[in-house]
Amino acid sequence: MGDIYHGGCQCGAIRYELMGAALQVIACHCTDCQRQSGSAFGMTMVVAEADFRLTHGKVNTFTLKSDAGRTKLGGFCPQCGTRMYNKTDWRPGMIAVKPGTLDETGSLQPQIHLWTRNKQGWVVIPDGVEVYETQPA
Repeated sequence: MGDIYHGGCQCGAIRYELMGAALQVIACHCTDCQRQSGSAFGMTMVVAEADFRLTHGKVNTFTLKSDAGRTKLGGFCPQCGTRMYNKTDWRPGMIAVKPGTLDETGSLQPQIHLWTRNKQGWVVIPDGVEVYETQPA
């Protein structure tokens, strides 16, 4: 991927672009991410919020408490329900884009795996990545 990323929701009602590289790509195995993704883990791509721009449509939002007890705001498509991003107060100026919503995902590889104490037993975490049982400080 280059310096500009494009993405959107499943139905196409929401489109966005990112200017600049991801600061981190994270696989989270907490029960909230498992439930939200409907899978074994959720992925997030942390970027500067100033680099994220909606180009079409408007997201709906809701707020919830994470497994770490932190408040997080989720942005999603009001048409198809696709989660587009998360924002937290403890990471000001950053936004955690759901990288599965990118148009091109082939080069994505998580550098960090969080909440591995909740991971599914069949998930194998590759060597050479950071691993945390819960949320690092």
